[in-house]
Amino acid sequence: MEQKYHSLFRWELVREAAIGIAREEPVLRNLLEALVIKHPDFEHALAALLANQCIFAHEGIDLHRAINETLEKDKSIAEYAVYDLVAVVEKDPASGDFLEPFLFYKGYHSLELYRVAHRLWADGQHYLAYYIQSRVSQLFGVDIHPAARIGKGIFIDHATGLVVGETAVIEDNVSILHGVTLGGTGKETGKRHPTIRKDCLLGAHATVLGNIVVGEGSVIGAGSVVLHTVPAHSLAAGVPATNKGHIRIQEPSNSMDQIFDDYVI
Repeated sequence: MEQKYHSLFRWELVREAAIGIAREEPVLRNLLEALVIKHPDFEHALAALLANQCIFAHEGIDLHRAINETLEKDKSIAEYAVYDLVAVVEKDPASGDFLEPFLFYKGYHSLELYRVAHRLWADGQHYLAYYIQSRVSQLFGVDIHPAARIGKGIFIDHATGLVVGETAVIEDNVSILHGVTLGGTGKETGKRHPTIRKDCLLGAHATVLGNIVVGEGSVIGAGSVVLHTVPAHSLAAGVPATNKGHIRIQEPSNSMDQIFDDYVI
């Protein structure tokens, strides 16, 4: 079933890996059984995983049921979650297989919980969406407004300190490191947060402020403060950031290369 999402992903192989690890590390057997092994498909496992991350705080909220219903209503959530999982495995050298980030990577968990909250927000269930946002912020140190719009194939590395504002837009295949802020510049109304075009790489603790655009295939250097639109396929770095040149490679989000001397002209 998952082939319709991504050709590299097979849920049955993830389950087989979990069964093998449960034999090797029996202390994890109950966790693996609850979140992976007992589920016949990725969608049900994803619902169990996400509910497990934040349901224990308030026993009166049947979050598992709410997430299941949301995934049933919007099939694109599971599709995007598969693309996100593939992005982690392809871009992160610390990731050995699909099971590891699925179970343990808070960047992935935060992103998929945002996806559920985003659908709830679109359906007018703002308070439940805010509840999920709040729990993600408390648990993982990641604050993504449920109204933000985020594409698929997103890699959030480490994730701690990430802030994404209400009107921010992140297109497909973007890689984001920890501490990044996509924020506003004050009390402006309307579209007041950045748009990040596809294939961009945002370095650790980069700050991008206001209704500006980071062009397709661009890189924002670590620790930079970006206050103006960045042209496509450019490197912006510094405080405040300035354009350091044109990037030779088309998709820096895939290379994850933050030593720029070799590919900026």
